Amino acid sequence: MADDLSAVAHFLYESGTLKQARRTGWWMAGVRDPESVAEHSWRTSLIASIIAKLEGADPARAAFLAVWHDSQETRTGDVNHLGKKYSPSADPVAVTADQTAGMPEILASTLRDLVAEYEAKETPEAICARDADKLECMLQGIEYKSQGYASAQRWIDNSQARLVTATGKLLAEELLSQTPLDWLHGAMGKKP
Repeated sequence: MADDLSAVAHFLYESGTLKQARRTGWWMAGVRDPESVAEHSWRTSLIASIIAKLEGADPARAAFLAVWHDSQETRTGDVNHLGKKYSPSADPVAVTADQTAGMPEILASTLRDLVAEYEAKETPEAICARDADKLECMLQGIEYKSQGYASAQRWIDNSQARLVTATGKLLAEELLSQTPLDWLHGAMGKKP
């Protein structure tokens, strides 16, 4: 088993690069130091569990899908929508197969199946995780806009328009009705 874990250890180091990998689309909105892929994936996982629970799907499975949804970007980088026009995106299933090569098969097959499920967009959990990805982008756009990046509105609008679950759509409306610091004012017992 120890030999089998060397590939897992390699992947754990590899996954750490996502903490430095920036979400490149935000540069087009003028954001100088955008969130990392790891930061995006973390909040996407939280949102996926919330949407799934409210939609009657398995929240743990949705969060599991969401946390892995951009794991391939350790090898491909974050290719934004404009970049995909010129360079076809790598197949996430194929990248995951390469990333998991040499891992214990019980783990490798689980991760390959997980990424394939997310990409197929068919299970309730995959649908919730994909909505969480869009909602997190919208939420980040709202936060960037509140920091003065007016161009983030395009990401807010595009993300909202791509939501499919009833919960995702309702959450988007609620997020748009608040400011990013309303939660703090409420916690402090103060009005904004």
